[in-house]
Amino acid sequence: MTPLLLGHRGTPRLHRENTLTGFQAALDAGLDGIELDVRRLNDGTLVIHHDAALQDGRQLPQMQSAELPADVPTLAATLAWAADTGAYVNIEIKVEATRPDDRVHRTLDAVLAYGLRERVIISSFSPLVLAAALNHSPSIERGLLIHRAYRFGPLDAVPVVMRRLKAAALHPMFPLIDERLMTQARAHGWRVNTWTVNDPAEVARLVALGVDGLIGDLPEVLLTALSAKQMTV
Repeated sequence: MTPLLLGHRGTPRLHRENTLTGFQAALDAGLDGIELDVRRLNDGTLVIHHDAALQDGRQLPQMQSAELPADVPTLAATLAWAADTGAYVNIEIKVEATRPDDRVHRTLDAVLAYGLRERVIISSFSPLVLAAALNHSPSIERGLLIHRAYRFGPLDAVPVVMRRLKAAALHPMFPLIDERLMTQARAHGWRVNTWTVNDPAEVARLVALGVDGLIGDLPEVLLTALSAKQMTV
């Protein structure tokens, strides 16, 4: 089966990242969907943006929705786009505080309101965020992001966390993926979605290992997974 192919924040090498223009370009290029980031304005509006600040330095947590630039979409507008286009969406909830805030349940409620339960996975580096997601809407899948080898190896501490979170997928940074990781993932029944893959040689290696999803900046590189998969059949 061909891996799920997702544009990392859309098509950031061609368009400003985390914009509807970039998201649509990812679909137009032939990808299955996108990965994006959710943050919160001072008035509670949920918006799609990676950093806590805009390029001009304004801090999103201090802004009102009326101050939002036109190219920064709201979560609602983005989910409406996904509902219209059929895009698959990996929603990363950025960690902004020690404890999860209302972005978790409000994001999940919006996913359900737009009928996207089957086409969304919620991801985070924070087990607390994913635990809050499990408690609020267990039917929406969760993916645990990891970016480094942990104290006793990249996976030794992970199975306990994954089991407690009832997570469907592990989302490791691509250099962490090897045969050992994939063997353990299969033994536990996890899907493996990896980021940020921008090298055709890495695409081929990861497809051969059997990853379930590839997230990258360059649609043309991700699409080499189609031919790489044919070579492994």
